[in-house]
Amino acid sequence: MVKDYKVLIEKYFDKYSFVEANLKSFDNFVEVELQGIINETGDIIPSVIPSDVQEFKIKVDKIWIEKPQIIEADGSRRDIYPSEARLRKLSYAAPIFLEISAHIDGVQVESFVSEIGRLPLMIKSKYCHLNGLKKEELIERGEDPDDPGGYFILNGNERVLVMVEDLASNRLFINKTSIGPSKYNAKIFSEGGGLRIPHLVEQMKDGVIYLSFTRFKRVPIIAIIKALGFVKDQDIANFICEDRQYDDIFVNLYKCIDLKNEEDAVDFLAKQGGITQTKEIKLERTREQLDRYLLPHIGTTKQDRIVKAYNLCKIVKRFLMVSKDGKSLSDKDHYINKRVKLSGDLLTELFRVNFRVLINDMLYNFQRLVKRGK
Repeated sequence: MVKDYKVLIEKYFDKYSFVEANLKSFDNFVEVELQGIINETGDIIPSVIPSDVQEFKIKVDKIWIEKPQIIEADGSRRDIYPSEARLRKLSYAAPIFLEISAHIDGVQVESFVSEIGRLPLMIKSKYCHLNGLKKEELIERGEDPDDPGGYFILNGNERVLVMVEDLASNRLFINKTSIGPSKYNAKIFSEGGGLRIPHLVEQMKDGVIYLSFTRFKRVPIIAIIKALGFVKDQDIANFICEDRQYDDIFVNLYKCIDLKNEEDAVDFLAKQGGITQTKEIKLERTREQLDRYLLPHIGTTKQDRIVKAYNLCKIVKRFLMVSKDGKSLSDKDHYINKRVKLSGDLLTELFRVNFRVLINDMLYNFQRLVKRGK
């Protein structure tokens, strides 16, 4: 335990405000996460396009916000300060602008900027009018110079975002179960690319280790490792066992002995996941599922498959170390396995959901216009 920890804490708060972390989190949301969500979206390709066009793409290129403004009854725009927002029962919010372009057959034909909404702005954050003002200037603006900020003004009322404590994503948690066919199970919440996918590892009484995620329920984990391109049984056994000897590995390898190559394994997974089409499409769709939904925090491209295979081997190794060698279980209540979601994290999740709704509305309206021949 750290001696004189109280002194350390006092020193930190002498230098930084109590809401400093929240302000930084909000600034990171505005400057990094907003653009990150736009980049995740990629090209928008409508399913219905004009008959005289070969390829049509809508690209969302850039997003930014400006400092809080108000539009008066006569249509004029001007800056608004928090004190005025409180007195006039207004929201202290910044306009969000999005740059959109249309591409026909690989050529950009149109580009425009549109205001897509208004973002409630955190007081004293980087884009707030009060940021960086001296004590006298704050008093002049009708503000308390000792107010640390970190809250929002909505319809004249001051509101705060309550921080949320949650289990850390992308960490492996191994627990002993009291019910069910598996004595132990391992869970990992993989978060990446706007997705948070739960993965469950279980070992049945026959010794076979299964993995469940999205549409794949209790699929032998060795089959998934082989489908990712890590095919040789000897290499898999060496990677997992290293200096130990686990008989369970040979049981698992024997279970998938018929899967001689990557294609056999992918075909086996397609059957397990209920994907039924012609062989080529079936294999392609199964690989897409693996790329997108299996451990997305590692990556979602073809090049990431082998890294995912190595990580699954590590998960099996850790699972066997706990279930066979008696290594300690994961402590979910330990603070090292927790994360506190600050305002920026919560707003990122909220904006991502609402932006998807906006894209779907945009696609629906575009396709409706095409069908009408406009």
